[in-house]
Amino acid sequence: MTFPRASGILLHPTSLPGRYGIGDLGKAAYEFVDFLEETGQSLWQVLPLGPTGYGDSPYQCFSAFAGNPMLVSLEALVEEGLLDAEDLESAPVFSDEMVDFGPVIGYKTAMLTLAHGNILSHASAALKAEYLHFIEETKWWLDDYAVFRAIKDAHGGQEWTLWEPYLRDREDQAIHFFRENHAVEISRHKFFQFLFFRQWLTLADYANQKGVNIIGDIPIFVAHDSADVWANRELFYLDEDGKPQKVAGVPPDYFSETGQLWGNPLYRWDLMKKDGYDWWIKRIRATLATVDLVRLDHFRGFEKYWAVPGGEDTAINGEWETGPGADLFMVIQNAFQDADGVVPIIAEDLGLITPEVEKLRDDFNLPGMRILQFAFGTDPQADEFKPYNFVPNSVVYTGTHDNDTTLGWFTSQGAGESTRTTEEVDDERAFVLKYLGTDGSEINWDFIRLALSSVAKTAIIPLQDVLGCGNEARMNVPARESGNWGWRFRAETLTPGIRTRLAGMTEVYGRNRARLTGLTQNPGSAGFQPA
Repeated sequence: MTFPRASGILLHPTSLPGRYGIGDLGKAAYEFVDFLEETGQSLWQVLPLGPTGYGDSPYQCFSAFAGNPMLVSLEALVEEGLLDAEDLESAPVFSDEMVDFGPVIGYKTAMLTLAHGNILSHASAALKAEYLHFIEETKWWLDDYAVFRAIKDAHGGQEWTLWEPYLRDREDQAIHFFRENHAVEISRHKFFQFLFFRQWLTLADYANQKGVNIIGDIPIFVAHDSADVWANRELFYLDEDGKPQKVAGVPPDYFSETGQLWGNPLYRWDLMKKDGYDWWIKRIRATLATVDLVRLDHFRGFEKYWAVPGGEDTAINGEWETGPGADLFMVIQNAFQDADGVVPIIAEDLGLITPEVEKLRDDFNLPGMRILQFAFGTDPQADEFKPYNFVPNSVVYTGTHDNDTTLGWFTSQGAGESTRTTEEVDDERAFVLKYLGTDGSEINWDFIRLALSSVAKTAIIPLQDVLGCGNEARMNVPARESGNWGWRFRAETLTPGIRTRLAGMTEVYGRNRARLTGLTQNPGSAGFQPA
């Protein structure tokens, strides 16, 4: 595999247009792939695709292996006969600009449950056989996940540490009894996963055929309330009741004066090492079976991570602890490197980066990330984000899902949603105008041009910046507990003028339709392939 000069768009599928309150894997997703092909883009970057839990964050999922059923296209289920067209006629009126997760989850779960009830009477023999094949091929993670979700449903959504001790602790007799008495509920969650992977893999194959490769995302940590932690308690720092003894976060930073308290349980890296980091290898392999390459979130945490005692209200009282470092990445390299010795991983090397983190990244030849919004401040690390300091083996972004949009960042009043002072914001804005030689009237396109023209081999632009959206389209504000992840775009906003401009700029800067070589061209989930 090689990283040629290429560009692409960052857009999570939930942000796609659609009738049913949330973007899905139906017609609009295929039209978006067509848009990428038309404008010369080679890459589509998505956020984690797992089933979201608390706060609807794709970085806090109920499983590191499962997919999000809310992305399943209901219209595609009608086409396959699993739903009738009349079933969708009474759908509520949803916003087409923001995801209202509560009502959307309620409605789509009801429709997917109806489809599950129709599998025996409506599905073809071929579809039933495919479903059984999926269950068999993925049982190594699917069984635990489906039981976990069914128990959770039976307890009104309570986190697993609040279940009866015999279910919380996975006592054999209790789990056997639950399986016997909740077979339909368990089957339903397995069926939801079948629908997701069937639709996602078909879409991914379509993208590959159009010359578009997909960049997935692997969060370094998993949610405490997840099948992963419930089924593998020994791999995490937990007390006898399953509660975290210490949790993940970051110290005070650009986004928060008290740091970010993520709350994820921390890994027992010493135990993971004993079996060759088997859980991690399975996780990466399962993700790379569904996408072409991955962004490895919070890369610095593999060198050292911020550990906060369980029960803290902020991340201030944490301390740095040593991660697995090169020992883990040697195993990853041996498992996933191509003939040229390249591993299909992008290192999200943001935050407090030390020479040790840089060495770990460079020793394994992983491209790091460069964020243009970070290039113009007074922070000592700002210089490394200036384009004249880029190295080719890097990925440049105008901003990420955690940043404001470029227009929102540029026009923010006061400090904006960051720890910058008003004076720093004003100085930053003045420096941007001077650096770019612009009046700022099209600051989003100024930044897109800067990214595409840079020496970084890969350039990724959030769709919000292509559309010129302001703060209202921001995807996430780190450390904010609610109100994130909801933005959606309207299909008509991708105007012919925008398409022509993006295509022209992509071609001028030599990124037009570069095809990545050696990547997965026919992805499949842990051996499962849709018919």
